[in-house]
Amino acid sequence: MMTDPIADMLTRIRNAVRVERPYVDMSVSKVKRGVAEVLKREGFIWDFSEVDDSPRNHLRIELKYGPSGEQVIRHVKRVSKPGQRVYSKAKDLRPVLNGLGIQILSTSRGVVSDREARQQNLGGEVLCEVW
Repeated sequence: MMTDPIADMLTRIRNAVRVERPYVDMSVSKVKRGVAEVLKREGFIWDFSEVDDSPRNHLRIELKYGPSGEQVIRHVKRVSKPGQRVYSKAKDLRPVLNGLGIQILSTSRGVVSDREARQQNLGGEVLCEVW
């Protein structure tokens, strides 16, 4: 039984990047789709799509690598966990690695990056950090 689907998603991405897979598949949900949208907007993945498959649909994320095969996603860390949720106000959000990385937040207006949350003055649950 899986108790943390977001951690499962991040682990699948982390493992796929380490073995240099072109894409990774996982079950789909609204939050996972939102995290994939943020990763695409911020340039960490090429694209994502929903693959129709029976009995369930899958979310396919196309991973991004540099021109000589270097990893674009070097670090993925789950911040807010089921046992200890982490919330942050917009004014308390600080750039990750001086702007090279991002934090992904779940807000009242959907899943956004820390940059977008600061611009829109939104706080919320800090899901993960990516750099």
